[in-house]
Amino acid sequence: MSKNILITGGAGFIGSHVIRLFVNKYPNYKIINLDALTYAGNLENLKDIDQLPNYFFEKINILDVDALQQVFDKHCITDVIHLAAESHVDRSIISPLDFVYTNVIGTVNLLNTAKHCWKEDYSKHLFYHVSTDEVYGALGKEGFFTETTPYHPNSPYSASKASSDHFVRAYAETYHMQTVISNCSNNYGPFHFPEKLIPLFINNIINKKPLPVYGDGLYTRDWLFVKDHATAIDAVFHHGKIDETYNIGGFNEWTNIDLIKLLCKLMDEKLNRTSGESEQLIAYVKDRPGHDRRYAIDATKINQELGWAPSVTFEQGLAETIDWFLSNQEWLNNITSGAYANYYESMYAER
Repeated sequence: MSKNILITGGAGFIGSHVIRLFVNKYPNYKIINLDALTYAGNLENLKDIDQLPNYFFEKINILDVDALQQVFDKHCITDVIHLAAESHVDRSIISPLDFVYTNVIGTVNLLNTAKHCWKEDYSKHLFYHVSTDEVYGALGKEGFFTETTPYHPNSPYSASKASSDHFVRAYAETYHMQTVISNCSNNYGPFHFPEKLIPLFINNIINKKPLPVYGDGLYTRDWLFVKDHATAIDAVFHHGKIDETYNIGGFNEWTNIDLIKLLCKLMDEKLNRTSGESEQLIAYVKDRPGHDRRYAIDATKINQELGWAPSVTFEQGLAETIDWFLSNQEWLNNITSGAYANYYESMYAER
């Protein structure tokens, strides 16, 4: 069956991997990448597939309702995979309204445009909303987030994503739109924008800059290789049950400090540095407000119902990620120049 799939945020980190997978795996699908190309959106992420005949790009902000309508009409959009979002907790603390506009109002704009264009004949259409495990709040030392865990967001970012999740479910309930939601754990891998922990620290280790660790470093996260997340999105899109939620996780947990020490060890090996050299760059800094202590995903449902499981261990995925960044330092240098350099200074210089 031919589909015209609108993938929002397709020039970003996770979105570019989803675009690449769908364009290559489904040549009979028309894949439309809609991205505003804000700070984390980068078309260089898609240079290897941007000339393929089933790939199309539209530079559109999801806050522009008229432009959204034109894209739906122009490409006869049959389905939406919605990844476009402001996604960094630190930025949400500085400017929460940006997250409300993009993550909440932008999502509602997409829902309204789909509702209008699909003319309430939803049987052949799917609106797939990609969300985060941060909507669940923080865990204690025990337990896992499941699909029925009550929402308890603690940052402006997670509050905005929780709101967008609720709107998607509301459109399913009120208008009978066919929807599905997935909530994922922390992603890592190639093309990751270097404000997030792993690419930030890879870049800092390369340049022998301090490694800023929040608080005591014992914050715990589940880590998901981004290519595995893309295959999970593929599985949910094609085989997930309508109006259901699927948690997507890597089946592993790491404290930040243990992860950082492993990263330092691997980087010393790959850069032919003395063992322990990079670990000397670790610098504990003042904690950020509202920092959730522990996240852990129970991904049993997607594993049992759809047969999805991670393809790599964390150690394997981290090694592949490091190799990619070391082989693509021009990409990294381009990203970390200019406006990003100023942002980095404002975030960490005075901590």
